[in-house]
Amino acid sequence: MSGYILRENDPSIVLTADQVDRLVKNGDGDAALLYLLLMRADRGITEQELQSRLRWSQLRLNAAETGLQRLGLIQRPAETPPPAPAEERPVYSAQDLAALLEDDRSFRMLIPQVEEKLGRKLKTADLQVLAGLYDDLGMPADVIYLLVNHCITRSEERYGPGRRPTLRQIEKEGYYWARQGLFDQDSAAHYLKTWRDRQQGQSAYMQVLGLGQRRPVASEEKYISDWMDKGFPPETVALAYDKTIFYKKQLEWRYLNGILRRWHENGWHTPEEVQQGDAGKPAQPSPKPDKPDQDNSRMEKYMKW
Repeated sequence: MSGYILRENDPSIVLTADQVDRLVKNGDGDAALLYLLLMRADRGITEQELQSRLRWSQLRLNAAETGLQRLGLIQRPAETPPPAPAEERPVYSAQDLAALLEDDRSFRMLIPQVEEKLGRKLKTADLQVLAGLYDDLGMPADVIYLLVNHCITRSEERYGPGRRPTLRQIEKEGYYWARQGLFDQDSAAHYLKTWRDRQQGQSAYMQVLGLGQRRPVASEEKYISDWMDKGFPPETVALAYDKTIFYKKQLEWRYLNGILRRWHENGWHTPEEVQQGDAGKPAQPSPKPDKPDQDNSRMEKYMKW
């Protein structure tokens, strides 16, 4: 394979137990299929040949390659940068769409299912988006159906019952799925479960911030997701919220985020770590209530998003 090196010198198709264990544990069917093809090749193989033999898009091939690199089964030389995904997406003409609908039963059956979920007939521009996901990107029809349902769920949670996403919104999420290597039902189902668990977990953060049971808006969700990624439980966010209210007299997201950013830099994530860390610091003079600008300047360097 051009630009890639297999770790094993033996070109035999026989896999070691360690290789099989790593592929099975990873659970990525595309990565496993690509690895079998690479092991089958007895010479360098180009990406064009791989795309042709697997009938995959460049993005799908890149995702599978990344999975194998992560497992340590292939490596990319440092001097060879990964190929950038194509900037231009194919435009499907009316003739292209008609041929795809006539020749491909899976794509043909997908259309009425998507129309039923979206509650409307798909226009030519909509069909072009679906054709791009299915034919160019290489996403199977059953995974596209999961994608559409997921986008509908997100739209209803954010904007209310009955709200439906546009096909461009579905396409954008579809390309995100492709970059994550979600090309089969198992990997897509695992992603959706993780996403649902994360969404449910965000409600606890909203409650400690005194915002009740409503869903966070996009900017709020961005903050909360970052705190979750940094390892802050809701209880620690509650401590930062108390400090924010004490100094600012109201919830200010950037100020609160600055407190958490400082704690993260100090390695404090649990309430116990924060309390122990604060106890070990030199005593600070109490802020003067008649000069609030001093509090702002003290926190300024921590409030950049």
